[in-house]
Amino acid sequence: MRSLNRPITAWAGQRVWLVGASSGIGAALAQELLEAGATVALSARRADLLQNVAAGHARAIVAPFDILDQKAWGKRYLDICQQAGGVDLIVFCAAAYQPERSWDVTSDGAAHTLAVNLGSVYTGLATVLPAMLARGSGGIAIVASVAGYVGLPNASVYGPSKAALINLAELLYSDLHPRGLDVYLINPGFVQTPLTAQNTFAMPALQTPQAAAKAIRRGLASGQFEIHFPKRFTLLVKLLRWLPYRWRFAFITHFLLPQ
Repeated sequence: MRSLNRPITAWAGQRVWLVGASSGIGAALAQELLEAGATVALSARRADLLQNVAAGHARAIVAPFDILDQKAWGKRYLDICQQAGGVDLIVFCAAAYQPERSWDVTSDGAAHTLAVNLGSVYTGLATVLPAMLARGSGGIAIVASVAGYVGLPNASVYGPSKAALINLAELLYSDLHPRGLDVYLINPGFVQTPLTAQNTFAMPALQTPQAAAKAIRRGLASGQFEIHFPKRFTLLVKLLRWLPYRWRFAFITHFLLPQ
């Protein structure tokens, strides 16, 4: 069966802009792609953390900025294009997360999470799409989460923001693939990051950022649209999504909520 996207098997000469590269999955993926031969522009707010990830690598471009500053996107993109000659693949990996039940949500906190997880992606798309569409090639990778599959406890804002990213990636594929662009949807399970370190509950199939980065690279190499991992966990959550609501709610109530 033909791949939905162009498989990326050779990274030499590939120019990647990785947004959210200072820690966690983003940092590990940056190092993975640099080792594979790509030129990688690393973006996040803190330049010192990006420098640590780059570790003096000749093909690493440290490009810090605040993703919530809409005007900063265009300037940073031009800087990266001047240094790398363009962007072949942009990876949206920045995220905000606060474990909270619905009654704990504040308007300011919700607005921040949605701005980081969703709003910044739209700003980034508006920044890179014109050039990609003009040349008829390029790739967009959106890191969502299995938390976007179903409404789960403690993900009162994070989960809906990731569900929106899943929806966005699907419609982007329909819009952009006929025009020569590739779209990748990345749905990790639990990964050891500063965000998940806030959780006080058991996290099944918890994996390292390095393992997540290798899974993403394998998915890109096979041209998958949805790259989800680890499958022993993500397939179970997919099954939960397919259950009738009566069964799904019963499962969540009896097994996922504190008794």
